[in-house]
Amino acid sequence: MSTHTTAAPDIKAKHRAMWALGDYPSVAADVIAALGPSLVEACGIKAGDRVLDVAAGSGNASIPAARLGAAVVASDLTPELLESGRRQAESLGLTLDWREADAEALPITDEDFDAVISCVGVMFAPHHQPSADELVRVLRPGGTLGLINWTPEGFIGQMFATMKPYAPPPPAGAQPPPLWGSEEYVRALLGDRVTGVVARRERLTVDCFDTAEQFRDFFKACYGPTIAVYRAIADHPERVEALDRELAELGRRFDRGDGTMEWEYLLLTAVKN
Repeated sequence: MSTHTTAAPDIKAKHRAMWALGDYPSVAADVIAALGPSLVEACGIKAGDRVLDVAAGSGNASIPAARLGAAVVASDLTPELLESGRRQAESLGLTLDWREADAEALPITDEDFDAVISCVGVMFAPHHQPSADELVRVLRPGGTLGLINWTPEGFIGQMFATMKPYAPPPPAGAQPPPLWGSEEYVRALLGDRVTGVVARRERLTVDCFDTAEQFRDFFKACYGPTIAVYRAIADHPERVEALDRELAELGRRFDRGDGTMEWEYLLLTAVKN
């Protein structure tokens, strides 16, 4: 079992509440649905594999793994997301083990899984090294670790950079999520405990927004981190207006000219020594 000390309970409570805001399952299903299957394929997950999805959200990668016949544990800090995933899985006739769990201190025994995955999930845990340590700890020797993380330079990384001046200061010790989108950074977190690292930058084509303003308003309504920033400035209409403008400009900057955007992410796989 993990011996890590978790972050202060109030930090975790705030994270749990933030991801329960809005409608993240709609983001997962309507905008980034292709990421989960891509990660499962890259990891070579097959029937009979024991798979742990860390910070699984509503099951963007867990459910595709289960559809292949893997025995999947989907863990997340936010029970509302797990419940959404459970309902979706049941509608598909799939059975997964949905567990509320902190990525920095997983309630799981050592070396228990054939594959450990996280699809734009573990990157949002506030302390990166403990999270990386847990990913490796619960993976069996020879097992596959697979991660998809937004890059700092890509669209979502730039969206967080845009929101940062409007957001409250992060809790002491919390680290920026997009750092996980740097291959060198993730290699340093994992160290010599893994081998055979394969990392490549990929792009997700997003074509569900007709205008930049539609993207902005969707994220204002559905995406917890964006909702939290807007709530923090709600009493300052001029700041709300400025952020509205900057997010729409970001959307236009990434528009390829045909109403589609490409959101860059890092896909990294490795094998535990």
